[in-house]
Amino acid sequence: MMPCCRSTLKCPSRVTKLEDYLEVWRSPSRIVVALSAALGALALLLASIGVYAMVSYTVNQRVREIGIRMALGADSAEVKSLMLLQAMRPVVIGGLTGVVGCAAVSWTLSSMLFGLGPRDPIAFITVPALLLAVALLASYIPARRAAKVDPMVSLRYE
Repeated sequence: MMPCCRSTLKCPSRVTKLEDYLEVWRSPSRIVVALSAALGALALLLASIGVYAMVSYTVNQRVREIGIRMALGADSAEVKSLMLLQAMRPVVIGGLTGVVGCAAVSWTLSSMLFGLGPRDPIAFITVPALLLAVALLASYIPARRAAKVDPMVSLRYE
């Protein structure tokens, strides 16, 4: 039996692949990436809930106005479209502002983020589209509910 030498270059029993060495160095960054992805998903969920709550609250506050409009002759389609347009205006403005801010920050941080370019389609398309869809749903559900209410009931609401 041949004794193993002290040098790792000459000893056949201590030969390891480069992938094994790289895996040791990659594991901390993978943990950071997984944690960042989880926190990003949580932030997106909280933003969606916040947008839904704010838009839904705003439309619910206008139930009396909807009743007056319907008592004066507006049909439910007109009321729904009015509520959707007025509820989505600040959401669209906020979304555009967020995309512009994201563009400014991504150019600054692109050198620090591995694998992400300054024009990442997930950040610029998917996230704003998801938030706009949530806001559209948040404004459509209460507007539809309020448009179905009898005008006399909504006028006695408060």
